[in-house]
Amino acid sequence: MSLSIRNQLPGTVTSVTSGEAMATVKVRLDGGQNVTAAITSEAVKDLGLGEGSVVRALMKATEVAVATGTVDGLSIRNRIPGTVSDVSAGGAMASVKIDIEGGGLTAAITNDAVTDLGLTAGSSVVALIKSTEISLASA
Repeated sequence: MSLSIRNQLPGTVTSVTSGEAMATVKVRLDGGQNVTAAITSEAVKDLGLGEGSVVRALMKATEVAVATGTVDGLSIRNRIPGTVSDVSAGGAMASVKIDIEGGGLTAAITNDAVTDLGLTAGSSVVALIKSTEISLASA
């Protein structure tokens, strides 16, 4: 199956905590980073997820925020450090490609944000993704 979601990172489930309706699934990405996905408990069952399951963590580019340093006092738990490899500006939005350990991410942010943050190739950044914005696909 082909998907329009640009960000697809392979990893392995390290834990699943299920509630009545929702579950948190912790995944160790192949690059060594840890991320948490908040998905329905039904999806956990449908995908047969458990510790050791091989998955792909999927994130839309529009759901990846970018910071130029550490961020304190923020509820977003998924914080992946990387380096900007390319910035492509469009009319209002820009595509920011970020090299991370084991792969890459793309963030779709406004041109104003690119300017305000001073993003250029080589900039050190942290990609921020809410756990509710990470989907999982079984491998």
